[in-house]
Amino acid sequence: MDNVPEDRRARRRVANEVLGVLREMNGHLGMLNRRVGGRVALREADLACLDLIARYGPISPSALAKRAGTHPATMTGVLDRLESGGWIERERDQADRRAVVVRVVAGRGSEIFRLYGGMRGALEEICADYDTAQLELIAGFLARVADAGERSAEELGQV
Repeated sequence: MDNVPEDRRARRRVANEVLGVLREMNGHLGMLNRRVGGRVALREADLACLDLIARYGPISPSALAKRAGTHPATMTGVLDRLESGGWIERERDQADRRAVVVRVVAGRGSEIFRLYGGMRGALEEICADYDTAQLELIAGFLARVADAGERSAEELGQV
């Protein structure tokens, strides 16, 4: 029999459950993103970049490539597809007329927002079951998980 105290075994078991649930969640969210992308004829990488542009835009293509962890040449293809689909527009940066920034075309985001509506509604129902302190704890945990993912991706380098 293991000499590990019961509370350490229980903690390890629960920590492993958390890791397992995060893996499962990642798979289901990936499936959701693929299905949303399929509905609006966007590749998964294009949808991810569109989300980054919506969150951080207007943004330069090089800054977007860095945030997305892709090569700038790959980003050019993504932006070409998004622009030809009417999702984004490229424009000259007002501060530096030689530079280009990309932004989401006004009104197009609502199309995607609607497709994620079921998930958003489910999340609101789930959050309603927790008090503010619990939600703060969950938000802190998820932020740390996101940071760990970002650091791990950076350690692996650019593709």
